[in-house]
Amino acid sequence: MISISLTPTRREVLAAAAGAGAASLMAGAGCSATAENSIQPFTVSFPEEALIDLRRRVAATRWPERETVKDTSQGVQLATMQQLARYWGTDYDWRKAEAKLNALPQFITEIDGLPIHFIHVRSNHHNALPLIVTHGWPGSVIEQLKIVDPLTNPTAHGAAASDAFDLVIPSMPGYGFSGKPTTTGWGPERIGRAWAELMKRLGYTRYVAQGGDWGAFVVDQMGLQAPAGLLAIHTNMPATVPADVDKALQTGGPMPSGLSADEQRAYEQLVRTFKQVDYARYMAARPQTLYGIADSPVGLAAWLLDHNDADGQPAAAVAAALNRTTSATGELTRDEILDNITLYWLTNTGVSASRLYWEYKGGFFNAKGITIPVAVSVFPGEQYEAPRSWTERAYPGLLYYNQVDKGGHFAAWEQPQLFTEEIRTAFRPLH
Repeated sequence: MISISLTPTRREVLAAAAGAGAASLMAGAGCSATAENSIQPFTVSFPEEALIDLRRRVAATRWPERETVKDTSQGVQLATMQQLARYWGTDYDWRKAEAKLNALPQFITEIDGLPIHFIHVRSNHHNALPLIVTHGWPGSVIEQLKIVDPLTNPTAHGAAASDAFDLVIPSMPGYGFSGKPTTTGWGPERIGRAWAELMKRLGYTRYVAQGGDWGAFVVDQMGLQAPAGLLAIHTNMPATVPADVDKALQTGGPMPSGLSADEQRAYEQLVRTFKQVDYARYMAARPQTLYGIADSPVGLAAWLLDHNDADGQPAAAVAAALNRTTSATGELTRDEILDNITLYWLTNTGVSASRLYWEYKGGFFNAKGITIPVAVSVFPGEQYEAPRSWTERAYPGLLYYNQVDKGGHFAAWEQPQLFTEEIRTAFRPLH
């Protein structure tokens, strides 16, 4: 439902947004949408027919035979997928996820010709530090929902008012409710520039940025670009690997000599990681071939589940969540996993999100040469645990470094309390 009259330019923006999500865009009374850089309120509301179709497709899944091994070495196991599908097609309630999203202020604006969706929550505390947080793959803004109130309303969570943040959480191009690029060029570098424009458009003259997974690539690029107003970045997937180590990893050469015990452990972790990223290599090479994840909900779910973390593939934190219905400590649950998968399905962004791997041509964990202040949190379930020695060399403006005792690749999603404590501590000197 549209509650305002739209100009032709705005209709184009809306059409792109509707193509991304078929959600409703609702503007407040009296708002106009004539300015090119206008910011409009956004509401998620999928038609019931889309949910009926989802359940029908789940029920009609044509299943393959069982894997011929007793572990996950051939992929996500049949029993896991069938159990998840039974729940997804019967008892799962997407409307609860919609309610969580719609409880937060959401907006959409056009940047560089593309509609960009974002959550924007301003703190009630004076002098809150603006923070833009970027998700990754196979994630979405749903990853960050549990950190919104602790960061914007710290006094309700045992922290000081001086730790408050204004929070901006955008959907990356091709993901969620943002538009899907129709031309090439939307890699982390361009996203970083778009985020700087978004913060400028919101009126922020000083801010910080955070990211994990692809979000880590985006904030690294922002660090390299050093736009006006960017004070520092925080990453929970740091790019610290020295050139000689990275070369050995890429070529299969011997481990460089002279590495410390922590560096040797990181090297071995990276060897393991690179053996588990065939899904990433495929998306980097042939994303358009993934028609199956646009046509089959179960196919999409299996593809999104079969990524890795330090403890296995499929990722151990996600695999454990499939058997967890509730969590008093904020750990991942089955419904949260399905919220994210269902968002991909309803927005039909499985393929468009995959193209980010094709777009990016740089290295993954190699040091990039960032000189602005950087804060690093190392979670034990990450792809590798970045040693302090590498981190100090990769980020000469290192503002903060800490090794956390639990949590993994999707730190904000898996351990929201620890993650928010890391953000507060890391950026406290900049408030």
